[in-house]
Amino acid sequence: MRMGRSAVLSIFFLTYPYNPKSREMPFIEANGVKLFYEERGKSPDTLVFSHGLLWSHKMFSSQIEQFSKSYRVIAYDHRGQGQSESKGPYDMDTIASDAAALIENLGLGKVHFAGLSMGGFVGMRLAARRPDLIKSLILMETSANAEPVENLPKYKTLNGIVKWLGVIPPVASKVMPIMFAESWLTNPSNTAEIKHWKKELMANKKSITGPVEGVIYRKGVEDELSKITCPTLIMVGDEDVATKPEKAKFIQMGIGNATLHRIPGAGHSSCIEKPEVVNQLLADWLKANP
Repeated sequence: MRMGRSAVLSIFFLTYPYNPKSREMPFIEANGVKLFYEERGKSPDTLVFSHGLLWSHKMFSSQIEQFSKSYRVIAYDHRGQGQSESKGPYDMDTIASDAAALIENLGLGKVHFAGLSMGGFVGMRLAARRPDLIKSLILMETSANAEPVENLPKYKTLNGIVKWLGVIPPVASKVMPIMFAESWLTNPSNTAEIKHWKKELMANKKSITGPVEGVIYRKGVEDELSKITCPTLIMVGDEDVATKPEKAKFIQMGIGNATLHRIPGAGHSSCIEKPEVVNQLLADWLKANP
């Protein structure tokens, strides 16, 4: 049975209702690569979210929803991840230059920069090298050090499988306990969320191996921590097995007057696991550092 145009449009708008608050999520050319970003909220003050490896800007959905009410929020996808262009190189210095170009090309001025894990690698480099772009720095589940040598065999093996087969279910099952706290994964009330985020992991293309190599073979920035002079907030889940809490303490000791919070029951993705706690810490921080 053929349907008329009006019937087709009716079904479309019932399925995808118009949201007057929605914003176009565009691309921007930055440092020679097309980056996808979401922009929400109107304010002179801008909060930028920089996600962790294997995810996208979507991991900050709870934070975007809350803080876009009071801030201009920019959440972007790193090159080779999410909806951004897959184009090397993927080393952390290049990824940090991407972020600097994004901030400059959007005319954001000085921003509050929140980076989780890989996003934290970016944030530390920006704060140390481009203090003109960073008003305050928020670091979540991250490290100033190179990847521990003992982790490399496991990560290289998993990445090798992904190169040939993609992020197949057995690989995703191995990665989930790296990304989330054991207590969160074993809580029956999180079943739907666990299923959702495992599906997001499996949505990565085979080309994700480039960004993975950029992360696991990164250089440390221990010597640059003393160059970070902006107000700095550090958060870490007390069950984080990917970048353990002592890594966060090391960063705090290296950055003058940095503040550290440990989040009970969170692993390597506290913004997903404990959004209320993270949002409250962020809100208090931003209020104290306007």
